Amino acid sequence: MNKAFVKESDQDDDDEAAALALAIPPGSKNYITPAGYQRIKDELLELIDVARPEVVRIVHWAASNGDRSENGDYIYGKRRLREIDRRIRFLTKRMDLAAIVDPSVHHGGDQVFFGATVTYSNQDGETRTITIVGIDELDPLKGKISWVAPVARALTKAREGDLVSFQAPHGVEEMEILAVSYPAPVAQ
Repeated sequence: MNKAFVKESDQDDDDEAAALALAIPPGSKNYITPAGYQRIKDELLELIDVARPEVVRIVHWAASNGDRSENGDYIYGKRRLREIDRRIRFLTKRMDLAAIVDPSVHHGGDQVFFGATVTYSNQDGETRTITIVGIDELDPLKGKISWVAPVARALTKAREGDLVSFQAPHGVEEMEILAVSYPAPVAQ
């Protein structure tokens, strides 16, 4: 196979980093919870200590077999190695930009800040519970939304019992904050 068809550039890495950088408002930090930071760190260490050495071993073995131009193990191993290296660079950049915020400092408070778990009801009477987390931690299916999301921005600094409105895609939406909670501080 011609190298022109398998060559990948670092442009993909730059595009991915640029897209996530755009999600962070200019002049803001990349806020992240300690648990989110630990997950990124664990993934990075897994890639560096386990995945990359295993792929390097496979590529080395495949290269020793001779003709590399039609050697699937070699070609796909090199591609996987580039993917791993790209992910390592990305995770390293995210860790460098991270501002770790421990939400447990607000434990017992009723005002919404980063890391809060908020239960609210919307104007249709539906009750939802969300947790405001960093961009790298969001998981909408588990109720974890980014602190830059319109709902999170509208809720920030509000208190239990407050009525808050924000611009949703279908128009202005109102919600009432029913409960605010934070994780308990970890004893050290």
